[in-house]
Amino acid sequence: MSIAGFDTARKLVHERFPQARAAWLGGSTVLGTAPPTSDLDITVLLAGPPAPYRESLRYHRWPVELFVHTESSMEYFLATERTARKPTTLRLIGQTQILLDSDGSGAYLQEKCAALLAAGPEPLGVEELRAERYGLTDLLDDLVGSRDDDERLLIAFGLWRATAELVLTGHGRWMGSGKWLHRELASFDREAGTDYSHALARGVRSVAHGTIEPLVGIVTRALHEFGGPLFDGFKADGPG
Repeated sequence: MSIAGFDTARKLVHERFPQARAAWLGGSTVLGTAPPTSDLDITVLLAGPPAPYRESLRYHRWPVELFVHTESSMEYFLATERTARKPTTLRLIGQTQILLDSDGSGAYLQEKCAALLAAGPEPLGVEELRAERYGLTDLLDDLVGSRDDDERLLIAFGLWRATAELVLTGHGRWMGSGKWLHRELASFDREAGTDYSHALARGVRSVAHGTIEPLVGIVTRALHEFGGPLFDGFKADGPG
């Protein structure tokens, strides 16, 4: 972890939020994966207004992302993100360094979020799995049928995301957005001895160079791990 980043984050919290109940520094700065352009992800817990809000700013030349919560707004985001299986707030509190803890809530919430992260998301339901298989099958058919290079590349990106999500949710793992989806898949590969993250990336690069077969192969492999392609017989109920 960057000592300069930690000290800067702590100064910001003491300067801007003297009445804060707790504050945490999370993200790649703490996890040790920060590139040169990385920002400081700071979550702050207040007793009330002006929370909740989010703000992006620069502080002592550091780019900063502020996530300012009340206890109720934090619980809302924790519940919503767990349902979506994308634990942004869980990570921003559970995988952190505590910057301030005036009432014990800093350590308590850090431990709670870390435990929820370790427990993983709710298992994928039968209908959810069928819907993911159907969506992935549809995208795969689009790729095979397309004759437009630009269209194929855009479909390939959709296949990368949908395949990663199927593999992760099908194995009871958290998902993510953007780079975090790739990182979650790479983490799964290391533990499971698979190569989905690299194979999918290679597949997308192959499509960019005019060859679809490597991507078709890895997507088909993932589909067969969870029951195979699905089109005939798929049915989804509309809203009640």
